Amino acid sequence: MCTNFCVKPEFVLQGVEQYVEKVAFVEAVTGKSVTYGDVVRDSKRLAKALVSLGLRKGQVMVVVLPNVAEYGIIALGIMSAGGVFSGANPTALVSEIKKQVEASGARGIITDSTNFEKVKTLGVPIIVLGEEKIEGAVNWRDLLEAGDKLGDNNKVEILQTDLCALPFSSGTTGLQKGVMLTHRSLIANLCSTLFSFRSEMIGQVVTLGLIPFFHIYGIVGICCATMKNKGKVVAMSRFDLRLFLNALIAHEVSFAPIVPPIILNLVKNPIVDEFDLSKLKLRSVMTAAAPLAPELLTAFEAKFPNVQVQEAYGLTEHSCITLTHGDPEKGQGIAKRNSVGFILPNLEVKFIDPDTGRSLPKNTSGEICVRSQCVMQGYFENKEETEKTIDEEGWLHTGDIGYIDDDGDIFIVDRIKELIKYKGFQ
Repeated sequence: MCTNFCVKPEFVLQGVEQYVEKVAFVEAVTGKSVTYGDVVRDSKRLAKALVSLGLRKGQVMVVVLPNVAEYGIIALGIMSAGGVFSGANPTALVSEIKKQVEASGARGIITDSTNFEKVKTLGVPIIVLGEEKIEGAVNWRDLLEAGDKLGDNNKVEILQTDLCALPFSSGTTGLQKGVMLTHRSLIANLCSTLFSFRSEMIGQVVTLGLIPFFHIYGIVGICCATMKNKGKVVAMSRFDLRLFLNALIAHEVSFAPIVPPIILNLVKNPIVDEFDLSKLKLRSVMTAAAPLAPELLTAFEAKFPNVQVQEAYGLTEHSCITLTHGDPEKGQGIAKRNSVGFILPNLEVKFIDPDTGRSLPKNTSGEICVRSQCVMQGYFENKEETEKTIDEEGWLHTGDIGYIDDDGDIFIVDRIKELIKYKGFQ
């Protein structure tokens, strides 16, 4: 571990005093923004208000929101209260959100006026973002103002081993399950994935926030990783190619985590030719959730020669990114084409024969297993699936088939249990 911080919000906001005026989140379409000062102040106000409303340590708050400027405040506020953040897809059906609320034993929902209709009948208190006051819901501004007036008497003692996030994942079998993640596992993941981040880049990176923030990749890999390095997140709630290119240029985005269908759009769609690509400040894109076809990668590199493409691999069950690029000791920032990167610091990875469980040598395809502080505590109230996924020695069995070559670069080649992926979702 690289930190003595007990809780994730403290770790993420370490050193924030120098950046209070700096924009932390800006919405690409509306231009609405929050500064780091707002994040610190409002996450504290929210935490105090939630505790005063009766939220207790280990209890879940479900967040049903698109990618909005306040998302980081909400996640850090819930965690600071000792609560457990559980993001839900705002485009999901009422029945799907209901399942998540019931399965997690949620004590409340944070949403906006657009999604209020979906959640108003679910039988838990609802907090609604925005100025509008809705009957039957707590108004966001009123809640923060109430939090302002509360003292620190109800401060909760939080341990690294306490749960702080409960994302829902299809895991390796397709049925939605709550993934129990602690403060320690999320901090450990950020330590591993940001190990090669250079100090001179702090405060400099502008990250595109298009991947949904309710997804582990969005909340940890984009929101928390960017806040940790005091960069700016440009939040987009949906993909539209013109809006996407406008956001990249207008906000001088330097890093864009995206999915392969967007790369296909950037290569093939004539709309791209309407834009002056010389104005782009984009330095790298990271693609995950599905493999990138070699011919698509070649075409993208031809059209965007100054943009580095990194393929990464991650799992909700491993707190987000598991394998990625950037190993300064090798004198290179990126592994071979179509590799998902190297083994990150503080992680153990092995490749096993799925039938016998025997460890396999280099250049031999087997199931990827990973062991580290980032591994989930298990699936929420689902011992059977937990035991199928994490073995007695603490190895997380991913269900993905891959191999490691002589240089330490890892390639994903297959999946044991095939799930259909559509636009990065299972």
